[in-house]
Amino acid sequence: MDVKKDILWRVYLCLIGMALFGVAILVKIFYIQNVQGTYWRSMADSLHTGYVALDAERGTIYSEEGRMLSTSIPYFDIRIDFAAEGLRDKGGKAFKDNVDSLAYRMSEVFGDRSKASYKQMLQEGYKSKDRYFLLKRDVPFNQYQEMRTFPMFRLGKNKGGMIAETKSKRINPFKLLANRTIGLARENSQSVGLERTYNEYLKGVTGKRLMRRIAGGTYVPVDGYDIEPENGRDIITTIDVNMQDIVETALMNMMVQNEADHGTCILMEVKTGKIKAVANLGRQPDGSYWENMNYALQVGEPGSTFKLATVIAVLEDKYATMNSMVNMDGGRWQVGRRTVFDSEPHPGPQNVTIKHAFELSSNVGMAKLAYQFYSRQPNNFVAHLKRLKLDQSTGIDLVGEGRPVIKTTASKTWSNTTLPWMAFGYEVLISPLQTCMLYNAVANNGKMMKPYLVNSVQEYGQVVKQFEPTVMLDSICSQSTLKQLQAMLEGVTIDGTAKKLHNPYYNFAAKTGTALVANGNRGYADKIYQSSFAGYFPANDPQYTCVVVIKNKPHALRFYGAAIAGPVFREVADKLFAIAVERQKPMQATMQLDTLLALKNGKGAEWKQILSTLQLPIRGALANNSWVSAKVTDRKITFQQVAQTKGAVPDVTGMGLKDALYLLENAGLRVVVKGAGKVKLQSLPGGTKIGNEQTIVIELS
Repeated sequence: MDVKKDILWRVYLCLIGMALFGVAILVKIFYIQNVQGTYWRSMADSLHTGYVALDAERGTIYSEEGRMLSTSIPYFDIRIDFAAEGLRDKGGKAFKDNVDSLAYRMSEVFGDRSKASYKQMLQEGYKSKDRYFLLKRDVPFNQYQEMRTFPMFRLGKNKGGMIAETKSKRINPFKLLANRTIGLARENSQSVGLERTYNEYLKGVTGKRLMRRIAGGTYVPVDGYDIEPENGRDIITTIDVNMQDIVETALMNMMVQNEADHGTCILMEVKTGKIKAVANLGRQPDGSYWENMNYALQVGEPGSTFKLATVIAVLEDKYATMNSMVNMDGGRWQVGRRTVFDSEPHPGPQNVTIKHAFELSSNVGMAKLAYQFYSRQPNNFVAHLKRLKLDQSTGIDLVGEGRPVIKTTASKTWSNTTLPWMAFGYEVLISPLQTCMLYNAVANNGKMMKPYLVNSVQEYGQVVKQFEPTVMLDSICSQSTLKQLQAMLEGVTIDGTAKKLHNPYYNFAAKTGTALVANGNRGYADKIYQSSFAGYFPANDPQYTCVVVIKNKPHALRFYGAAIAGPVFREVADKLFAIAVERQKPMQATMQLDTLLALKNGKGAEWKQILSTLQLPIRGALANNSWVSAKVTDRKITFQQVAQTKGAVPDVTGMGLKDALYLLENAGLRVVVKGAGKVKLQSLPGGTKIGNEQTIVIELS
C-alpha cells in the first residue's frame, strides 16, 4: 500500500505541475497578445519590406516651333513622420515650438481649414506617433516650394519630419488644339494619339523604392535604397501651333454655324508630307464641340473629291485628254436599274470637255468615262486606284487608322453598277487623310509623300532619333497627265463649283465634294450630306495641301461642299497666305533700340556674345570676368560693373533667376524664390555680411 500511495502521490504531483505549467503558458499568451501585442506587431511589421515602382517623369510633346503640347506637372502628397528623432528630442520641443506657426501658415496658404483645426490635426498625429501622417494631398509645385519654408518643415526631414511624395499629372496647355492627335496618356485605360504611338519613348524607365511596413499596414520609404527612374524622352512634332489655331478656328466657326455633326480639317506641307495641323471636332450632347475622335483617319465614301483618281486613270491610259468631250445628259443617266444623278443642274450645252465636266463636278460625266473605257475590264480601273495607294492605309504614326475598301470584281458586293458609282466616290471607302495624300501628290509634281507627325525624339535636347520625309511613290502619273490634272483643279476655282471662293490675290487648286451618307438602319432617309473640299495653295507654287470634310446634321439647309467645306479651306488659305506675305516684307535697314527694351544684369562675357550675335550698339567698355548691369541710353546699351564682395550678400537686383541663383548659392545662402522674370527685390541687401545657414528671399517680376 505504501508503494501504491507513493506512486499515486508522484502522479498527482506531476499532474498538478503540468496544470500549473499550462496555466502559466496561457497567462503568458494573454500577456503577449493583450499587453505587449502592439509592440510585437509593430516589430513584426517592421520586418516586412518590399520594392514599389517609381514612375519615371514622362517626356514632353512639343510643337515644331518648341511649344509644349503635352507635359507632366509635378504634384506632391505631403506627409509627416511624427516619430522623427528631431521632433521627439527634448520632450518634443521642436514640435511644441512650431505647431502654432505651422498651423497658421497651413491655414493661410490653403484656406481649407482654420488654424485651430490644423493645430488639432497636427497634435493628434503627434500623439499617435504616426510615422506616415497625411497632411495634404495634390499640392502643386509652387505651394510645395513654399511649404518647405514653413515653421518646423524648414528644419529638414530628420528634424521637421516632412515627407514629400512626388507624382505627376498630364496636361495639354493648349487644351482643344490638336487634342485628339496629341492624345491622352491614361493609367487605367488605353492611351490614344501620339501619347500611345510613342509611349515607349515618352514613358522612360521605371525605378524602384524600398518600402518598410509599419504599424497599421502603412509603408514608409527606406532611405538610401532607391533605384532612380530614367526620365522619358521628348517628342518634337511637325505641328505648328499658329497653323493649328487657324485650322481649328476656321473649322469650329463653320461647325457651329451649320450645327454640323462632326468634321475634320487637315493641313499638310507639300514638299515633305509633314502634318502641320489637323482639327477633329465632334458635336457633344450639350451642343458644344470637342476633339472627341480622330475623324481624319476614319474611312467613308469620299464623294466627288474621288473624281481626281478617275481622271488620273483615264488620262494616264491615254483614252482621252482633258479636252475630249463627254455628254452630261442633263445630269441624269440610267445604268441598269439605277440612275446616276448630278447634285446640281447644269444649264447650257451638255456636250462638254472632260475638264469642264470635272469643274462642274458632274457625276454623270465621270460615271460615263469609267463605264466607257473600263466596263469590259473593270480591274484595270481598280489597278490604277491601287497604284495610287488608295487600297492601303497611309501608315501615319497614329494608332487607329481605318482600313480602306477598294472593291474588285472578286468582291462579294460587286455588281454591274459598282464601276460607274466608284467613278464619283461611292462604293469605295477611304479616309480624309488618304484624300489629302493624293491631292498633295498632284501639288508636289507627282511625288507622293507619306504623311507624318513627328520630326524627332530628343533626350535632354539631343536628337536620338530623327524622322525624315518618306517618298511613297516617285510619280503618280506622267508629266503630261500631271499638267492636265493641275489645270483641271485650278479650273474648279475659276470656272467651276468653287468659283465663288476665288481669291483675286492668289489662286488655289481644289475640288468640291458633296456625298449623301447613310444613317445606320434608317439608310438615306434623313438626307445627311457630307461636304468636302480638297486642294492646295498657292496654285503656282504649292506650299500646303488642305482637306476639309464635314458631316452635316439631318436635313441641313446648306450642305454643298463649296458652301460648307469650301469656306473653311478659303479661311485657312487666306490667313496662311497673309502670314507668308507679311514675312516677305523687307526689314528696316538700321537697327534702333527701344528705350523700354527689357535688359537683365549678368556676366560680361555672356553680354559680349549677345552683342556680337545681334549686332547691338554699345557705349563704353565691357569686361569679360565681371558682373554688370545694363540699360539703354541714347539708343545704345551702357554697362556698369556690379561689385561682388566675398563673404557678403551679392547684389542680384535686375538679374535673371539663373544668374541670381548661381551667385547667391555659391555665396552659401539658402534661396527662396517668389514670382517670375528678373529680380525686383532681395530680402538681404547687397553687401550685408552672410551668417551661418542664412536664408534670402528674392522676388521676381
